[in-house]
Order: sequence, then C-alpha cells, then structure tokens
Amino acid sequence: MVNSKINSQGSLLYLDGVTVDFDGFKALNELSFIASPNSLQAVIGPNGAGKTTFMDVVTGRTRPTAGRVIYKEKIDLTRFDETAIVSLGIARKFQRPSVFPHHSVAKNLELAVFKKKNIWNTTFLKDTNLDKNLLENVASKIGLENYLQNIAGSLSHGQKQWLEIGMLLAQECELLMLDEPVAGMTDEETEKTAILLKEISKERSLIVIEHDINFIESLLCSVKVLNEGTVLAEGTMADLKKNKEVIEVYLGR
Repeated sequence: MVNSKINSQGSLLYLDGVTVDFDGFKALNELSFIASPNSLQAVIGPNGAGKTTFMDVVTGRTRPTAGRVIYKEKIDLTRFDETAIVSLGIARKFQRPSVFPHHSVAKNLELAVFKKKNIWNTTFLKDTNLDKNLLENVASKIGLENYLQNIAGSLSHGQKQWLEIGMLLAQECELLMLDEPVAGMTDEETEKTAILLKEISKERSLIVIEHDINFIESLLCSVKVLNEGTVLAEGTMADLKKNKEVIEVYLGR
C-alpha cells in the first residue's frame, strides 16, 4: 500500500485521510489523494473499491465520516452541497451521457454556458450574456464544430459523450471528473477521446475512472489503483501491469 503522506502544496484538490463509513462498512478508508492543476490522472480498481464513493465525496453527494477534502488549498468542500461545488468549478460526468436530446448541439452548449450564470440569465437566455467565441472554441475542441445545428439525439454515442464533455468545458470548470467516458464507444471513438482528454489536460484537470485498461494506458498518465477504499498502488499503467498486488486484486481477475 502506498504512503498516504503526500505534499499538497500547489494542489487543486487534496483529500487527506478521508473515511466514509456506511454502518460499519468503510467505502473509503483513510484515503489520501491529490490532483494538481492542469493534470490528467486515472483511477482504476475492482468493483466495490471505493471509486464511486470517491467521486461522490468530491462532488458533495456524500459527506465523509472523517478526513479533509480541500480545493485550491483553502476551500473545504465538505461545507458545500452539490450545486455549490459545481459553481466552485468542479464538474462530474456520469457514464451515460445526459445531453438534451431534442435540442441542437449549439443549444446544448448554450444551456451549459447559461447554467454557469445566474438564475435570471438562465431563465431568459439572453444572447447578450452568451460568449459565442467560447462556444465555437468548445465545439472545435470536441470535434463537433460541423454538427452545431444537428439535433443532439441524432449523434452517435461517442459524439454525445464528447458533447457532454463540451458542456462541462462551456461551464469553464477547472476540475472534471469523468466516470467511464469511453464505455460503449467504438475503437475509433475511444482513440479520439484519449486525444481529447490529453488536450483538455493542458488547461484543466481531469480525473478519469475507467475499466478499459487499454484506454487508460493510451492516456499516458498517472494511475491510482483503489482497493478496499484506499490507494493500493500508483504509477504508470505499464508499471502497474507488473505489480503483483494489482494483478491479484484487479488485473488478474
């Protein structure tokens, strides 16, 4: 098991000894975790390892029993609810895309921009409050610049996933937490997603939870292996494939 004593200086996100106890079952067990600005890292592990609970704690869905969850070195995330945490710049993408299928790609991105604004702007969708350059840049980044007038429901599964990632970018979130972003994608879509995430990590931080080991390896990023609610090992995917403990609890299954 890796040493939980880590240097949090300059971190974007820092979990310090976080425990989540569900009536005696420790979904997280003194978990320590750090994410730096403009970084990409992956989290893997067997079912029940604590991956979902980890995301729940960071995004305000679950309160830790013990430990600290610190954002930007001074913001205690345990004091905020899910909505407030989004406004702080942390967004979560679930496995199934949650776009607005009956709206165009452009309208989906517009709604995401207005979600970042106040309730008045969201209600009336004023064009004067819309950063169209931001929308165009986001559409280009996710590869949907030629699909802006297409209905979102007509997109392929992979394109819907990219659109939802684009909606998070349109909200100008600083930390994106992605839950199995390539599940159900074709090989080509998976490859394009790896390129997209590496590009995004140049200006945002991403934490990716995935079961597709080949995809994780293609990200060329640091990987943490969770088991029984704590970090069992970390390193490159190539190194972890040689780790006997990781093979025993996860890769060898």
